[in-house]
Amino acid sequence: MMTEPAVEMTAIEAKRKKKIEEQELERQKEVVLDKHIPKPVGYRVMVALANVDDKFDGGIAKATQTIREENILQMTGVVCDMGDEAYKDKERFPNGPWCKEGDYVVFRANTGTRIRVGDVEYRIMNDDSIEAVIDDPSKLTRA
Repeated sequence: MMTEPAVEMTAIEAKRKKKIEEQELERQKEVVLDKHIPKPVGYRVMVALANVDDKFDGGIAKATQTIREENILQMTGVVCDMGDEAYKDKERFPNGPWCKEGDYVVFRANTGTRIRVGDVEYRIMNDDSIEAVIDDPSKLTRA
């Protein structure tokens, strides 16, 4: 029985194969992390925060403490989930919900319970902690 000689991959083919394998591993990690994102209960709203840049506009690296403080003091995010009772109280919200999933919102710094899943920080807060709905959070800065 005759066997064919093994064909070696070129450097470009090997690099491409490695990149595809790395992308598949990243995709699998994301699926696992998604399973660990908690579901808010009751009248709670879960907001995902943007990742803080690790460098200043000029390219200088930020200190770890600076990044941590900027994370804590963030005041905008995107609503990613709501508990079953969020905005259901007709006396407190006679005009209906203040926001919906996918909305960019403003809230007070330090509001809510801070959690991190993978590289994303979330805040779980009360439904009445949302102070505004905005179109573009990149246009806001702390005063």
